[in-house]
Amino acid sequence: MGMVGGGSDGFIGAVHRSAAFVDNQIELVCGCFSVDPEISLSSGRSYYLPESRIYRDYHEMFENEVKLPEGERMDFVTIVTPNKWHFEPAMMALDRGFHVVVDKPMTFSLDEAKQLRKKVEETGLILALTHVYSGYPAVKEAKERIAAGELGNLRRIYVEYSQGWLSERIELLGGNNAGWRTDPKRSGKAGSVGDIGTHAWHLSEYISGLKVTELCADLKAFAPGRPIDDDAAALLHYEKGVVGTLTCTQIAAGEENRLSIRVYGEKGGLEWNQEEPNTLYLKWTNRPKEIIRTGNNSFSGNLSKYNSRTPGGHPEGFIESFANIYRNFADTLRAAKNGVKPAPQALDFPTVHDGVRGLQFIETMVESGYNNKQKWQKWID
Repeated sequence: MGMVGGGSDGFIGAVHRSAAFVDNQIELVCGCFSVDPEISLSSGRSYYLPESRIYRDYHEMFENEVKLPEGERMDFVTIVTPNKWHFEPAMMALDRGFHVVVDKPMTFSLDEAKQLRKKVEETGLILALTHVYSGYPAVKEAKERIAAGELGNLRRIYVEYSQGWLSERIELLGGNNAGWRTDPKRSGKAGSVGDIGTHAWHLSEYISGLKVTELCADLKAFAPGRPIDDDAAALLHYEKGVVGTLTCTQIAAGEENRLSIRVYGEKGGLEWNQEEPNTLYLKWTNRPKEIIRTGNNSFSGNLSKYNSRTPGGHPEGFIESFANIYRNFADTLRAAKNGVKPAPQALDFPTVHDGVRGLQFIETMVESGYNNKQKWQKWID
């Protein structure tokens, strides 16, 4: 793998590298790690790369890497930059035959997302999107149980993502990653909706297997002078008559990373909380609540077991969930290179189509929450 972004002065690059290395299937061979060539060079040195594979910019990286022998050049690039700089390196990579892993939201705008989808379809290359929370074993257990009909026909979904780190305008202080996340010129037209609301929306669709068809949203910026939303709520209509409520906020003082989801059907319900990731609660109308603990145990489903590495009681969390995306992507890529079909479980990672829907979610939320003043808005295509 090569990297665009992920220098030693940032946070998320280290998470991606740690996750990619977990299963010993991926190695870092090159990168442009910062817009500052000196930081890129110092970062690459600290990752023990040869200086010939540490690049000043991603244009240079792609042009040089494509000239190397197939067994030496990178197979794919991971893009871990602010949203503004996802699209161009992804397109350049695909144009030169490199597969892509990219952070969410996939692009800066819906138009860019559609262009990227078209390029993926034209090239036949693989793009993985790091919606990390879909990688947790307990989330996969929830998905399997709903798909098997254990809850009956679904009725209602509640999904919440609450943080408190932007309760004040810390972006004005510098020295943190709040600056680009609260700047619409770098993050896109949505703040909390793009940063964490997309995770909540994706989690609800992934677990339920249903797509949102329309929504009614309310977006606000509570921190005085902040130019972009730091709080949002929406009523959601899904396929098959299912209704839902989504909230995402970064001004919930005292909260850390409270992502939780509840799904209710005719026969029962389930609940998962990211801050206690190994536990899934099943709730029934005619018997006591069940507590399901994930791990390599006899009562977990195949998808959950496939994405678990440790025995029960040994927590698997954020990095391991990223690792599941990287491992499944790598297995799919290896199968493609060998001309064979990947295992069905290996195909379980977010793709370019999830990326387009993510930008559609942002556009629809903004259209309803700002422009239409909290009116129902059909899903924007």
